[in-house]
Amino acid sequence: MQSPQAFARIGTRGSPLALMQARLVRSLLASTHGVSEDDIAIEVLSTGGDRSQASNASLSDIGGKGLFTKEIDDAMLSGRVDIGVHSSKDVATRLPDGLALVAFLEREDVRDAFLSVKVQSIDHLAERAKFGTSSIRRAAQVLRQRPDLEIVPFRGNVGTRLQKLIDGVADATLLAMAGLNRLGEGHRATGQLDPEIFMPAPAQGAIGLAVRSDDKRMAALVSALDHAPTNMTITGERAMLAILDGSCRTPVGALSSLANGQLTLKGQILSLDGQTAFDSTASGTDPLVVGRAVGEDLLKQAGTEFLAKWAQA
Repeated sequence: MQSPQAFARIGTRGSPLALMQARLVRSLLASTHGVSEDDIAIEVLSTGGDRSQASNASLSDIGGKGLFTKEIDDAMLSGRVDIGVHSSKDVATRLPDGLALVAFLEREDVRDAFLSVKVQSIDHLAERAKFGTSSIRRAAQVLRQRPDLEIVPFRGNVGTRLQKLIDGVADATLLAMAGLNRLGEGHRATGQLDPEIFMPAPAQGAIGLAVRSDDKRMAALVSALDHAPTNMTITGERAMLAILDGSCRTPVGALSSLANGQLTLKGQILSLDGQTAFDSTASGTDPLVVGRAVGEDLLKQAGTEFLAKWAQA
């Protein structure tokens, strides 16, 4: 049982990547505030997303992003833990009442990595090869390039997915380069995909930190870890996604850049088969305004019929 006297109590999932991220946050909190890491507790919580890893369904079919955060959110709201450490792309655009995202660590590589034990790139895959992914975004982007490929369900942590490739469950897959790098497994990537063509998931590559909205002490402690440029890009991308949330089964990509204090955000939505895509770009100094502008333009371009069709597919 965690000590109630702990300087802070971190809630996290139990995957190797999630634990690594929680330990990184613990280390940064300790060094920033001059306390021992032993005074910062880490509590591992099993989430619905973890328990459904054996399922062949995509996340959008079995509950969406909240599957990886609900139990951590509940533990924060009950006072069991003080800080939720998340992969930002897993966090719903609307947090439960009483919680707030207050900081983001410096963003890692945003790109998707191509992994295969058979070929060097998507172009080299044999006709009708099996491509493993349970991400509707990755499936749509792959099918846009190679409509002949067969998409097969592919879930699990990094180690599990690598073993599935070795076992021949699929001929290739995509993983976030950020996760591989954080685990010291970047060398596993057969190649990195061009993010202009394969736009990452909104908020991919950033660790987000949530606290209770009324916990001013913890918000101040955690905010000290915030990386302002990352915060700006993630805020813009999440604002875009919030506009598009009406169609949770629409594949969405986002790519941000910063120059001279100005955010440029590119957004994309695709049909599930990848054969139709809409793109939009906006720039400005207010990430909320930029994100909303991109989201609203994408909705306008696609139209309600397109969104309704793929939301029901």
